[in-house]
Amino acid sequence: MALVAGSALFGVRFSYGVFFKSIQAEFDLTRTVTSSVYSAYLMFCAVFSVLGGWAIDKYGPRRVVFALGLITGLSLILVSRAQSLWQLFLTYSLLLAVGTGAPVPLLSSVVSRWFDRKRGLALGISTSATGLGIVVIAPLAAYLISSLGWRTAYVYLALVIWLVVVSLSLLMRRDPAEMGLLPDGAGRRGGPVPGNRDEKPLIPNLPLSRIFRIRNFWLILGTWTLWGVCVSLINTHLIPYITDKGISAVGASTVLSLASGLQIVFQLGVGRISDTIGRKIPGVVCALSGAFGLIWLSGARELSEFYLFALFFGFASGGVFLINLVLASDTFRERNIGVIMGLLNVGWTIGNAFGSALGGIIFDATGSYFAAFGTAAGAMLIIAGIFILVRKRKTEVSGVLAVSG
Repeated sequence: MALVAGSALFGVRFSYGVFFKSIQAEFDLTRTVTSSVYSAYLMFCAVFSVLGGWAIDKYGPRRVVFALGLITGLSLILVSRAQSLWQLFLTYSLLLAVGTGAPVPLLSSVVSRWFDRKRGLALGISTSATGLGIVVIAPLAAYLISSLGWRTAYVYLALVIWLVVVSLSLLMRRDPAEMGLLPDGAGRRGGPVPGNRDEKPLIPNLPLSRIFRIRNFWLILGTWTLWGVCVSLINTHLIPYITDKGISAVGASTVLSLASGLQIVFQLGVGRISDTIGRKIPGVVCALSGAFGLIWLSGARELSEFYLFALFFGFASGGVFLINLVLASDTFRERNIGVIMGLLNVGWTIGNAFGSALGGIIFDATGSYFAAFGTAAGAMLIIAGIFILVRKRKTEVSGVLAVSG
């Protein structure tokens, strides 16, 4: 349920590149200004990610996802009626961020409470929502735009969100205790009987001051931020870049969909491998694959060459995103995991905002994306180095978190 709802929200979140040229032409904007609408949206997502993580910890996923679905659908309807740039900033950048800002803390929080022994695989499955959403929404949006126009396309997406997200939210549960169960692979550890609503968490929540003193937090935050730059640059500017080469928008959307579909496959594989051999080696290999893919992209001209980029970047997307989440979940297993994931997601969305703006600024200044893709490749190399520096998972000493190393 969380997977499907998250897929729908992520699909909307990462579909802006499909609408990019239609919005640019409709409002007669430069690519920098068109990108700024999405960058502002992502900055607001950073704020609502933390608030959403807090709300999930406090009220549970059912109420929060219900609200997210309603707001997302409403915002898409209003975007379809926008007549000026300031209305786009209000309806898309602000209101849509309220509805789609918190899918990462949502998925991470729910899975971290339900799974222990196979957490890497479980997170790999659940967070494949990022790729699955793009696989479904990107070609659907491209078809609707070509057939009905971008405004009507947003109306149809709103109906999809209301049908899928709102209905599924009614079936969600906060954690296994609500059903009298333990997390997969977890022992009782002398704790209270599941299902007792008065029970206290096995591990106490961490205050923010304690979180900010943990070395792994800052390292993981760094990888999330840099990865956000790369993801947003591609999601916002890949389709405009490919169509600049004379390839149709529908053909260009298949490249993004292929990369996202491969992300799902590799995410599941990397999650399973990381449970066996550890997190570092898979993370480094995936980051290096992303760097190579971005370098290859800067010279691609034919559709077949773009498909090869999709292979390398899909592998990187599946692995880097998954390893980031699992490292965070390994380090912080507390009941306030929603807030922690929300804080890390701030770095990711700030990176998203920077990456989206970076592509527009560089293109308007140079007429090319070459420097933008080169910058993203450098960011991937730094991510590989950071993965090497991240220390092993935390240990528990008398119920208090301590990081080894």
